[in-house]
Amino acid sequence: MNSPRLIQIAHDDPQAVRAELLAGLQAPVAHIAPKYLYDALGSRLFAAITELPEYYPTRTEAAIFSREMRDMAAALGPVDCLVDLGAGNCEKAARLFETFRVKRYVAVDISVNFLRDSLACLQREHPEMDVLGIGLDFSQSLALPAEVGSGPRTLFYPGSSIGNFTPDAALAFLRQAHAASAGGALLIGVDLVKPTAVLEPAYDDPLGVTAAFNRNMLLHLNRLTGTDFDIADWRHVAFFNSVDSRIEMHLEALRGATVRWSGGERNFAAGERMHTENSCKWQLDNFAALLQQAGFSRLRHWTDERGWFAVFLGFA
Repeated sequence: MNSPRLIQIAHDDPQAVRAELLAGLQAPVAHIAPKYLYDALGSRLFAAITELPEYYPTRTEAAIFSREMRDMAAALGPVDCLVDLGAGNCEKAARLFETFRVKRYVAVDISVNFLRDSLACLQREHPEMDVLGIGLDFSQSLALPAEVGSGPRTLFYPGSSIGNFTPDAALAFLRQAHAASAGGALLIGVDLVKPTAVLEPAYDDPLGVTAAFNRNMLLHLNRLTGTDFDIADWRHVAFFNSVDSRIEMHLEALRGATVRWSGGERNFAAGERMHTENSCKWQLDNFAALLQQAGFSRLRHWTDERGWFAVFLGFA
C-alpha cells in the first residue's frame, strides 16, 4: 500500500496572523476572514452541516454528479491528476476516482491536521492511489508545488466555496486556477440564486449546527490572538443580501461586551455585529461570463431539476 505524502506550503507566522485578526477586530465594522472558521472542530462542524436537511448544496451537487458523472467524464477524458481544492474529508473527490479514471490525487486544504487524518483514511480505501496532500491557504495564492507534477491538471472545486469570494476576488482566484491547471481543466460547483425561504434556513438551521460553527470561530480567535471572547455573549445571524446577491453570516453581541487582549481591547455595543462570511449566489450566465474572463473556454454546465445548483466545466 502507498503512503500519503503531506506538504505544508504556507507556515503561518503567528504574529502576522494575530496582527491580521486584531486589525479586523478593530476595524469600524469588525470582520474576520471565513478561513478562520476552519480549525479542527470547525471542519468537523461543517461536515455535520452538510448532513442537515436544510443545507441543500451538498446533496443537490451530489445528485448532479450522480446523474451526470459519466457525461462529465466523457467531456474530460482520463484524469491523470485531480487537484481537490478545499478537500476536507476527501469524500467528494473519492466518488469520482473510478469514473474519471484518476491516476493521481492531490488534496489541498488549509486545515493540515484534518487533512492528514482524511488522507490516511483515503489511502486505506484506495491503497494503489498516488496521494499527495498540500497544506495551503489557496485563498491567498494558488501556487502549487513542483511535487504536483508538470502535466495538465483537473482542478476540482466543489461545494460552492467560490461564493466566499466577492465577484472581483472570484475573478482573481479563477485566473489563478486557470494558471494552476497547466492546460487542463476546472470542474467547479456553483450555488445559484433561489428563493430566500430556501437560502436562509440553509445558513441558520433550527438545530443550531451552523450557529455552533460560526460561534466556534471565537474560541479559535482566543487561541490565535489571546482575546477573551465569551461565546455566551454572541449569537449567530445569517440573512440574504439581495442587493449583493449573497448570504451574509455575522456574530452579533447579545449585550454590551468588552473583548480584551494583550495590548488592547474593543467594546461592542449590544446588537453590534462582526462579519464572518459571505456566500455569493450566481446566475448561470453571469458565472459563465466570469469563467470566460478568467481564460476558460469550451464551457459546459449541469444543473439539478430545480435549477438550484450548477457544476461548471471549463478548459484552460
